[in-house]
Formats: sequence, C-alpha cells, structure tokens
Amino acid sequence: MTTPFSGGCACGKIRYICTAAPIAMLNCHCQDCQISSGAPFASGIIVALASTQVKGAPSTYTVTAISGGKTVRSFCDTCGTPLFTRGEAIPDFMSIRFPTLDDPTMFKPMLDIFVSRAQPWTCVDTNIPQFEMSPPSAA
Repeated sequence: MTTPFSGGCACGKIRYICTAAPIAMLNCHCQDCQISSGAPFASGIIVALASTQVKGAPSTYTVTAISGGKTVRSFCDTCGTPLFTRGEAIPDFMSIRFPTLDDPTMFKPMLDIFVSRAQPWTCVDTNIPQFEMSPPSAA
C-alpha cells in the first residue's frame, strides 16, 4: 500500500490521512465484526494511532470483545459509515475499515482472524494465513 493514504465516510463529514505503512491488513470473522459491518466479516487496515490524523468528530460506541476487554467502534453519525475500531488490547493502534479508503483497491488482506466464528458459507482465501481466534502476537 502506498503512503500516505486517505479516506473518509460516505458524506465527507469525517476524513482521515495515514502517513505510515499499515502494520497489517486483515479480515475479521468475529460476531461483533459481522454485526458492525453488516457482512460476514469486516476488513481492516491496522495502523499506528500516531501516524493517523482524523478531521471531524466520529461518534463511537463500546462493546466487550471476546477477550473481555473493551472495543470502541467509530462511525459517522450523519451517514452511518463504519470507520475505525480501537481495542484495549492494543491501545496505540486502530483498524480502519477498508471501504472508507479513497482507493479501496489498495487493500490486500494478509490474514483472516476468528475463522472459528466464520459463517459456514463464507469463502475464505486459503492462500493467506488463517487463525481460529487472534494471531498469537495479538492475544
């Protein structure tokens, strides 16, 4: 993925720019990601908070993750676009939802997580690493 990269919500109220390369790009199949994305999984780009600037004030809601920690999800309160996810487990990083990229073709998933929670009809790319839950380094 080229840097910097940018994106925002559907209505343009929230914009972001990230000046560093992503730590990872992944698909998460946990039930919370299924619910929050309205799809069988959520695809995200993991970035350092320090390398990301956000213009506008997204709304947030907090859920309890499988780990028991809190996960904060951000979205635009005008158009409803899901934007960012932050968790207590890795507080200096966040996930940016790939559909919000100005050029979503830059998204190339590197791994799938929580495949034990994947819907049985989901097509999972067997050419990338699969983790039943989170990768060992993120646990």
